[in-house]
Parts: sequence; structure tokens; C-alpha cells
Amino acid sequence: MMEILLEKPSLHCSRADKTVIALGAASALLILWIALTHPWPGYVDMVTSLPHPSAWLRWVLGDISEVAFYKHELASLGLLGGAYLAWWASRTGKSWQGFAISYGTGLWPWLVTSSLLGLLLSNALWGWTVTASTWQPTFAAFVSLPAAMVLMFGGGWKVTLNGAVLGALLVTPMCLLIVNYICVPLGLPVVIGNVLGMAVGSVIAFVLCRRVPILVRSHYIAPIKPAPLKPPSYGVVWSARRVLADFSEAPFFGNELASLGLLAGVLLAYALNPMSPAYGSGLIVHLIGAQALTSALGVVIWRHQWIKRGWYPTYVPLVSVVPAAVLTYGGSWVVMGSSALLGALVAPPLACAIAGRLPAHFHPYIGNVISMALSTLMVVPLVGWLAV
Repeated sequence: MMEILLEKPSLHCSRADKTVIALGAASALLILWIALTHPWPGYVDMVTSLPHPSAWLRWVLGDISEVAFYKHELASLGLLGGAYLAWWASRTGKSWQGFAISYGTGLWPWLVTSSLLGLLLSNALWGWTVTASTWQPTFAAFVSLPAAMVLMFGGGWKVTLNGAVLGALLVTPMCLLIVNYICVPLGLPVVIGNVLGMAVGSVIAFVLCRRVPILVRSHYIAPIKPAPLKPPSYGVVWSARRVLADFSEAPFFGNELASLGLLAGVLLAYALNPMSPAYGSGLIVHLIGAQALTSALGVVIWRHQWIKRGWYPTYVPLVSVVPAAVLTYGGSWVVMGSSALLGALVAPPLACAIAGRLPAHFHPYIGNVISMALSTLMVVPLVGWLAV
């Protein structure tokens, strides 16, 4: 993996790349064939089958797309497949690569490796808390500290492994504590506990890394960043692309191809069994519509911030306020519209303000997740009042 990261972008596809692409296409066709020829089990079927190995496999794979509230193995496989295609396209300088994955750092292989290892370790350590009637945030490490540590300190196996371990040891149990001992007793949306757990666990980890720098000190050499293909226009086409990319922003991918894979996977899952994705709620179409709306409103409202800063957290309500409101109060137009608008107005500037006040040794994503918690706490009850 190190050798791959150190290579300069090439305009040609190597034999290894062709092999991986062919295997990916064959795997996608196999999954599609299985999906179309066999009845796909629902979410309830999965949780009631725990701890059967096949149910655990579905649970762990579903964790990869849990941050978008989809919780489905097909959505997760689509996200990873689209993300790999985006990384390969970026690495080889393809014009259709979209926004450079993981912010053009070249760190995506290390980032996704750390996130996946953190996810596996979290389920190994804390999977016993999951029952047929008790959901638990075992997904938290995949979209939090491991990836943030790679982005902060660079690639290499030391950072990658330490990020995964700290994510499983600090973030996941903190989420479990807040969800089960604060959110559930008080009747608060569990997303508040998820993101607060990510924030608290990450703060502890970054303080630890500052005091014990050997944890993240490595000889990793960053790859040469490819020059942007052309400056953004911030017009209609750019806005549509940005809305699409927001769907994969939470796992630190931020790319249209990754998002297309995520959405294609979850829509296929819905077509096969409407009671399979989004915790069997049957609200996946309403959820995606409201998420796209809040991102679109945020991109339009905060366009000047995108131009000024080059990046702005318009994805924040997409993975917090909006899904919490839709899954709590249903998919009516009032719920979808009010949560999308209020989330777009409140969450991004709050995230930016908090992130801007964090110490330099904290990754700014901590401000984003704190904003998710505060915005959800403020907006969701108001949406419920409007929906009555």
C-alpha cells in the first residue's frame, strides 16, 4: 500500500488496476444476481437472527452505511465500491473523478483501512451489547477518530493501527454510555449520543496523542497531490455535484462516485425489500429526498462560504437533524421540509463556528459532530411541534 501511495498519478491503467476493476465488476454482478434471484431478508429478520454468523455479517457490513441511517449491506458495498473507483480515477488523473476523494490528500487507502479496522475491532469488543431488541452504535468508529487521525497525522501503519485501536477503545464505548444512559432514559434521538460520543472520545484521543507523540510519529511520506483539473465555477452543475458528494462526506470521502454507489446500493435494497434498509422503517425514499433537500438548501444558502473557504460543512444536517426528524415523525412534507430548512440554516454555521475555536491539535470534525448534537437537540423538537 505504501508503494501505491507514493506513485505519481498516471494516465494509464496498470494491469493490477484492470484486475481489481474486473474483480469488482464481477463481484457487483454476482451480488446483483443473488439479489434478484433470492428473497432479501428485512431488518427485523437480521436482528432476530443474531448471533447467527450471517446476521452478524449483515450487521457489521451495515455499520459502514449506518452514518447515513441506511444500515444495509448493499448500501455499504456500493459506498466502498464507488469510493475505490473515485480513488483510482483520482490517482490516474481521470477527468470524471469528481471532487478528489478525501480532499485530495491521497490518504484514502490508509483512511479506509483504519476506519474498517476500527469497525471490526469495535464489533469484536462491543458486539455483545447488541440484541434483537436493543440497537447499539457499533458503527461509530468507522466515521470518526480513525479517519480523523489519518488526516491529521498522515498515513503509515502506526497511525492507521493506533487510530483503529483508539476508535474502538474510546469512541465506541463513549457512544454506548451516552446513548444508553442519557439518550434512551430521556427520550432523546440516539444520534445525539452517537455524535457526542465521537466528540468526547476524539478529544481524549487527540490529547493523548499530544502528550504521547510516539503514538502518531512515523516516517510516512505524503504523496504528491495532483493539481486540480480546473477551478470550480460554483454554478448549477457544481452545486448539484456538491449535493451528491455530501452524501459520502461523513466517512471523510466527499466524492460523487462514492455517493452514487451508496445511493444505488440502498435503492436496490429498497427495491428488493422495502423493510430492509433504514431499520425497516419503509421511509428510505422520504429520507433520501429530505437529505438531498437539506444539502441543496445548505449549498445555496452558504454558497458564499464555499467560495470563501473552499469547503463548508453543509453535510452536517444530512446525517443528523433530517434523518432523526424523518425517522421520529414520519415522511410528511412538513417534517421533510421543515427539518431540511432548519437544519441547513442552523447546523453548518454552528459547526464552522465550533471548529474554528478548537485547539490546533484537534481535528475540525469534532466541531461538526458537536454541531450535529446541538442542532438535533434544537431542531427536532421544533419539527415535532410543527408536524402536530
